[in-house]
Amino acid sequence: MIRKRKVEKPIVAITKALRESNSLEKALDMLPIEKIISKGDRVIITPNWVNDKGPKSGAVVGPKTLKKLIEYVKSKEPSRVYIATGSGGGKTTDIMEKVGYKKIIKEEEVEFIDLNYGPYVNLELNHHIIKSTPINKIINEADVIISFTQLKQHEEATVTASIKNIAMGWPPAEIHGYPKKNTGIHEDLHGFIRSFANVVPIDLAIVSCDKAMIGTGPSNGKAVDTPGLIIASTDPVAADAIGSRLLGFLPQAVCYLYGLYNDGVGEVRPENMEIKGIELREAEEIFSKAAYGEKDVMLDKDKIKDIHGE
Repeated sequence: MIRKRKVEKPIVAITKALRESNSLEKALDMLPIEKIISKGDRVIITPNWVNDKGPKSGAVVGPKTLKKLIEYVKSKEPSRVYIATGSGGGKTTDIMEKVGYKKIIKEEEVEFIDLNYGPYVNLELNHHIIKSTPINKIINEADVIISFTQLKQHEEATVTASIKNIAMGWPPAEIHGYPKKNTGIHEDLHGFIRSFANVVPIDLAIVSCDKAMIGTGPSNGKAVDTPGLIIASTDPVAADAIGSRLLGFLPQAVCYLYGLYNDGVGEVRPENMEIKGIELREAEEIFSKAAYGEKDVMLDKDKIKDIHGE
């Protein structure tokens, strides 16, 4: 790994408020933010900008909540704040303009980097197809990496959340094509995500369930309206494992997630996490009612199941 995460302990905050931005602030306040972002740090925020369908579709993050995140980060007095991502569904700058992110970036006076282009450094990967990839050199300048994304079911990756957001937002489309399928990434997508997460740390994982997606994600599924439901964590594996449970998946159902757990990258067992805010079963109940109209379909209906469903 390029470096260790800022906080190794798997601390997860699950919050809900009437407004997503307020819920985000509440969740971040529950985490040891002072250990994640220090004065003078160079902070990269990678939002999910997969396409221009807009946040109501559940496909991309909300501009207003992105603005709140930028404001929150800036309050910790970093030296630089970058918004850096590379869309796989279209030109990043077009999406930035159409969905309203450009206005936020201008208002907040932060820097934008399109990760679909260089200048590059080479990133070595332990993957049988993609053994290395060019990646924007900003990776070597970042003190803190933040992933901000929506929770979605995914037709190939099973679940897309904080880890896949980085693993697919950083490899450049200039090299891998649109939607980043030209060089073999999708011949073993789970393996690629796992290999990428093994070398690129995520210091703060933020997974919005405010507009999650079920069905045929990552773009054409049904948007689930669970206003203000947020997962934030010091451990991206833990964040995504909790999000996966909301969707009904135990860790082994998400191949790359279980692999990363076995690699020692993060935690998937709720009993080994420090969970703050809303209890896991309550969050599952909220999500299940919103998605399916009833709570009886939630994964942990009677108790929190262990890693194998017992």
